[in-house]
Amino acid sequence: MTTDPPRPPRHTAAPAPDPRGGYSLPENPKDNVPEPLTGPPAGPLTDAPARPGAPQDDAADPPHRSAPPEAAGHRDHDHDRPDPDAGCGGRDQGAAAPHHDQRPGGEPPTTFVGTPSRGTPIEAAGHPADEESAGMRIPMPAQTGPEADRLRYVGAATRRIARGVDLDEILLGLCRSAVPAFADAILVYLREPLPVGDERPSGPLRLRLRRSDGGLEGPSEPDDDAPVGATPLLPALLPTMEPSFGGTGDSIGVLLDGPLAEVLRGVRPVFADSVRAADALAELLGHPDDAVGLPTGRRALLAPLRGRRRVIGAAVLLRRAGRPPFESDDLLVAAQLATHTALGVDKAVLYGREAYIADALQREMLPDSLPQPTGVQLASRYLPAAESARVGGDWYDAIPLPGSRVALVVGDVMGHSMTSAAIMGQLRTTVQTLAGLDLAPQEVLYHLDEQAQRLGQDRMATCVYAVYDPIAHRLIVANAGHPPPLLLHADGLAEVLRVPPGAPIGVGGVPFEAVELPAPAGATLLLYTDGLVESRSRDVWGGIELLRERLHDAASVVSPPPLEPLCDEVLEILGPGDRDDDIALLAARFDGIAPSDVAYWFLEPQPQTPGRARRLVRQALRRWDLEDQLEAAELLVSEIVTNAVRYAERPITLRLLRTDVLRCEVGDDAPLLPRMRHAAPEEEGGRGLYLVNRMAQRWGATRLGAGKVVWFELPL
Repeated sequence: MTTDPPRPPRHTAAPAPDPRGGYSLPENPKDNVPEPLTGPPAGPLTDAPARPGAPQDDAADPPHRSAPPEAAGHRDHDHDRPDPDAGCGGRDQGAAAPHHDQRPGGEPPTTFVGTPSRGTPIEAAGHPADEESAGMRIPMPAQTGPEADRLRYVGAATRRIARGVDLDEILLGLCRSAVPAFADAILVYLREPLPVGDERPSGPLRLRLRRSDGGLEGPSEPDDDAPVGATPLLPALLPTMEPSFGGTGDSIGVLLDGPLAEVLRGVRPVFADSVRAADALAELLGHPDDAVGLPTGRRALLAPLRGRRRVIGAAVLLRRAGRPPFESDDLLVAAQLATHTALGVDKAVLYGREAYIADALQREMLPDSLPQPTGVQLASRYLPAAESARVGGDWYDAIPLPGSRVALVVGDVMGHSMTSAAIMGQLRTTVQTLAGLDLAPQEVLYHLDEQAQRLGQDRMATCVYAVYDPIAHRLIVANAGHPPPLLLHADGLAEVLRVPPGAPIGVGGVPFEAVELPAPAGATLLLYTDGLVESRSRDVWGGIELLRERLHDAASVVSPPPLEPLCDEVLEILGPGDRDDDIALLAARFDGIAPSDVAYWFLEPQPQTPGRARRLVRQALRRWDLEDQLEAAELLVSEIVTNAVRYAERPITLRLLRTDVLRCEVGDDAPLLPRMRHAAPEEEGGRGLYLVNRMAQRWGATRLGAGKVVWFELPL
């Protein structure tokens, strides 16, 4: 039985810079595992032997080329084992290989001193998983020395940069990776403004300092909330350039034929050891006429940041006098850092633009304000998902219906993309059109499902559609796979409404059901999307139960609770922190209309009906003490009823509602909507709607399933 040599321990914190010029890895343990570099490399980083068995680039290791058995770690059990000193490189460096006891079975342990030379046979203990998978021990090389450290550092740093999503995270990843492991200070400049995608920048090139890190005392790093650059490098050198956490300074114009423009066009990082590079650094730092005290030689490194199309900025890396200067190989490291940062900045700018457009698109599709229908108070909230560019398809709406009713709608298109937002807009428009036809809730969902299928496959959505009648104090609800509504009664009782769940919109071929429920005055209806009740710590039903309990608690303090503060309290309880989904919330307080404020009649379509309608209106207004509106109401009712008698075949309905306005509704079974026209002087008719339009505060006509309703409102 053989025992493998112990593995070196992982780094757990960022150590202080190596005085010999070495690299210190970031403190994240995951960053210490060497992996192949991601992104387009700036050039070869090392010529150290590659790990046997690891995937290699075709150009570097063609498939038909096979390594010698010794280099591949192959063991021939019929011959002697290779000399353990052959791969250590210790004798070449003048260091004697240390003596080790033989392992059981006569196999000596493998020891490495320094960096192995090119082509030297290397043998190391394999990973146990490799033994089990291949049925034999696969030797692994131990990479040590400056070149291996450089590889591990670049791999860890680029992974940290790539983890950023927005611009601040990417630049912070660069600064935290570079300081203090690679440099003592860093200044990051970006183009002002940053071009998006294939956008062509206009005007001369200007750079602005976007982030800097002046170095920290001690090996530990501060919290993310602490300002970067607490102890700046050479503070007297840059008096007008204070390192800041995400701060910006005045932009710097880049001279077209100046040294800085020449370095930026060259793309590759350069040391400040030439007149051209030193002048470029002085121009960037804002001291073109006074270069005294500027870092020179190989203690200052200028790395252009080139994105997919063009140079978008530059990074300046500085080292203190007490630390070894940069080496030639450090240019390759800086190139890798600059390349990954520039690609990340490109990604962040595109990501941010997409998020902005998607969010603006969705907000434009949501109602700017809710209507103020009679007998109900409304409040709404919408919160996008916390993660950028994750726009969803949640929507809400309140649609006035004939008879002072109101349709309450909340829906959620599945997915998070601009496509979801666009589909949401189409479905919302469809619901508004169907609601205008005054269809039953289950019929609205049926036709909405048909429309979703016409949009294409995988156009799935959930929706709940409710109609509130403030006169009958009734609520009709139909559901299409949406979380059920909650009803908070005036006495503080909160209940989950028992509504048939239904199938999601877009499934097709599934009928929908509607239920009619009492809607007492003072009760509050809550419609919401699953983003309000579902999170990583609980499922939907757990969130619904929590919401029900919170509503009960809110009503126990003040009953009924004020509507706007209630919505805010719900969001604070159930929607804080990191949200994976957007949230739409619609709350309706049922005030209702008292029977004493309603007058309702059925009138036969006869020639004497307009006169009877005038008498009924006169009696009702006198009973309500509204004689100031008597003349206008009589005239307008007479005109509308006269038009209804001309076309109706069944009884006409006449209804008066007294709220904050006087509303009159005349319904008949004729489907054609009236149109206002200008009558000729010799014509006897055609002036009814003209009078309504001139005298009423508002008026309109709504088509019903069997007929229409013409209404007008007069101020009180």
